[in-house]
Amino acid sequence: MPILSSLAVACARAYGFGNFIAGGGFTVIQTFTASGTWTCPTGVTEVEYLVVAGGGGGGVGGGGAGGFRTGTGLSVTAGTTYTVTVGAGGGGNAKGDDSVFSSITSTGGGFGGDLLGPNATTNADGGNGGSGGGSGTNSPGTVVGTIGLGNTPSTAPSQGNDGGLGSNVGGFGKGGGGGASAVGNAGVTTTGGNGGAGTASSISGSSTPYAGGGGGGSSNSVGAVGGTGGVGGGGNGGSGSTAPGFPATANTGGGGGGRSAGPGVQGSGGSGIVILKYTLTSNIQTFTATGTFVPPVGVTSVDYLVVAGGGGGGRFGMGGGAGGFRTGTGLAVTSGTSYTVTVGAGGASAAKGVNSSFSTISATGGGNGNNLGSAQNGLAGGSGSGGRFGGSGGAGNEGGYSPAEGNNGGGSDTAANYGGGGGGGAGAAGTAGAGSVAGDGGNGTASTISGSSVTYAGGGGGGGFGTMTGGGVAGTGGGGAGSLVADVDGSPGTANTGGGGGGGNDFNQSGSGGVGGAGGSGIVIIKWT
Repeated sequence: MPILSSLAVACARAYGFGNFIAGGGFTVIQTFTASGTWTCPTGVTEVEYLVVAGGGGGGVGGGGAGGFRTGTGLSVTAGTTYTVTVGAGGGGNAKGDDSVFSSITSTGGGFGGDLLGPNATTNADGGNGGSGGGSGTNSPGTVVGTIGLGNTPSTAPSQGNDGGLGSNVGGFGKGGGGGASAVGNAGVTTTGGNGGAGTASSISGSSTPYAGGGGGGSSNSVGAVGGTGGVGGGGNGGSGSTAPGFPATANTGGGGGGRSAGPGVQGSGGSGIVILKYTLTSNIQTFTATGTFVPPVGVTSVDYLVVAGGGGGGRFGMGGGAGGFRTGTGLAVTSGTSYTVTVGAGGASAAKGVNSSFSTISATGGGNGNNLGSAQNGLAGGSGSGGRFGGSGGAGNEGGYSPAEGNNGGGSDTAANYGGGGGGGAGAAGTAGAGSVAGDGGNGTASTISGSSVTYAGGGGGGGFGTMTGGGVAGTGGGGAGSLVADVDGSPGTANTGGGGGGGNDFNQSGSGGVGGAGGSGIVIIKWT
């Protein structure tokens, strides 16, 4: 299962005890002590890694350490779920299991060789693996098994080293298992060879050694000394008559200690470990187009801003309504889960804006003006569009949310030039047109979720029918200005604000000019604290 580092940096709580980096960003360290999965968070493209396989079990020779592989800059893809395999340590005379992350495989440690019986020819040999197992000998001591080979299969840099050779002199001390940094030592007369040293890694935030080889067992005699396990979790070899080998330390990939030459029990290899380290550049993720958000490990809630696409303005002065504006804090999420984020497009001229959404939060597209001669009233949306030719403004907060996602559009006038109504904005209703003065778009609402105050979801200004003397002002927050000049189009809303498009001014009713401006596309911003 994954475990997060406990670096006590208060500002990094959102990252599961990650570490704040000066200049912006957070380092996340995720440790797997058992097999699991890891979903790459949004914005992460590469990771640093440590992958250590399970250590080999001892025989009379020490077990070889699990393969040790580490590196930086391994490419990963945001939103992709990767299987993480943490290899188990091998039992007596058994190889350790491989550990795997993405394209990186570390090979299980080789088993320690055992005693060679009168009818056997190979069981004194150490096993090959990430690091090789130490060899055993036959009981008379005239035949020594071959050492287990490390870095098998070969990787660059090497993932481990060879085991040590057993002795056929005196009391037949057995070879130590290879470690990540050094070969296993040979047995000498009655003394077992020491396990090869492991390698230290600081990926977790502190220097920790891994993948030490198991010590070789001693001869089967009182006072004989077994080899010491290599630094990095290797188990010690058994000492004296019928002494068992010692198990390696869990989650180090250490090799198990060999038993003494008597009928003792071999030490088992230590399980492996996988550690990932990566940087999140910010605790704020901004989506200007549809995508996927994966909450980092440890994140259980987020703040959010979801703004829909603004409505397009219409002919004859109808200002487009702003896209719905929704914001809040403490929205529950599940770390590692992929959430679809939809960023609504702004409506084309006389078209409604498209909804934006994240998780359970949806904002409604802005109401649009229209080009139909008989339709005078504005249309509903996140904020409603303005009316024309005496029609009323469209209703805002079409989604029925609390707090409201927007406001009504302004009405229009039947007096000279038929001043069109402004589209509603997130912060205020559009104003009504009056004669030759077009209505203004309703102002939007400011948000500081991005780290600075930015206003979104302003309504489009109203236009008219012929020469207008004033009005048509765009709502703050990306609304487009309405046209005050005959046969000139309204201005579009600003992209990624959800602003409504400005109303057109189609005085000659030719269809070749004076249409409403397009609405601005929406935006989604997610922040975790």
